[in-house]
Amino acid sequence: MASTRPVVLDDRLLIEELLVGLPRGRGRRIELHTTSYWYYRACRAAALGAGGHLSGPFERLAPADQRAAIGTLLELRDDIGLPDPRATVPLMVQLAARYERLNLLNLEAAAAARVLSATVWLSESGAAGVLPEVLDAEGVRWSSIAV
Repeated sequence: MASTRPVVLDDRLLIEELLVGLPRGRGRRIELHTTSYWYYRACRAAALGAGGHLSGPFERLAPADQRAAIGTLLELRDDIGLPDPRATVPLMVQLAARYERLNLLNLEAAAAARVLSATVWLSESGAAGVLPEVLDAEGVRWSSIAV
């Protein structure tokens, strides 16, 4: 039986997975997760869009397809996990003490990855931010994924 590899998707990659699917390499099965804040940002962008990198993929769809895609996002698939706040919040507090300038979104992402022993998949824009440096310092694996 093949082992699974937990992966935490950022908001842009979550959108990509739900709209068209992300490429999967051969070998180990991927177990997908995201965070509550990345999920919220993806839903907000889809439903309220402003034409940015998160809402742009929805705006390119025909109106009927757009409504269906937004509905799919608002009812997150069962195979995409959301880490339990009981495990992530205490770790977020510890991380906040070490990285005082890290925002809530990034604290949750780093904590979720640690709790799940997961690799974080970041979109190119996410990989250009401050999170990769913190993930490196915390010994959390991450990859930049082009969409």
